[in-house]
Amino acid sequence: MLGLALSSGLILTAVSCKSPAAKVENAQDNVKEAQSDLDEANKNYIVEVEKFRKASNDSIQANEKSIQEFKERVEKEKRADRAKYEKEIARLEEKNTDMKKRMDDFKADSKEKWEDFKTAFNHDMFELHQSFRKLTGE
Repeated sequence: MLGLALSSGLILTAVSCKSPAAKVENAQDNVKEAQSDLDEANKNYIVEVEKFRKASNDSIQANEKSIQEFKERVEKEKRADRAKYEKEIARLEEKNTDMKKRMDDFKADSKEKWEDFKTAFNHDMFELHQSFRKLTGE
């Protein structure tokens, strides 16, 4: 009976303990899987950044078009009203240009920096849209 218990214990020990080569192979497989997951996450991150850049650039271009259309409307206003509008339009144009520069200059170095940038950029873009809507009465 003691022999049976001893041999069962040895078999369990042998099965549960992998050889060093098996441990290395298992670790290599884990590293390959982790690298594959990281590569996929990086690819998704880059796609997300590019989609956001395109959408932001589309918004900036739409702002430029709206500003130009509003300038044309303002040219028909009275001189006193025109000066007030032109000053506000210049401020909005500058802010729109700054938004474009911020987007162009941003380097997507890390996911955390990207999330912070995206949040701040969306907030500022929203504020720009609100200012424009307030000016145009839309």
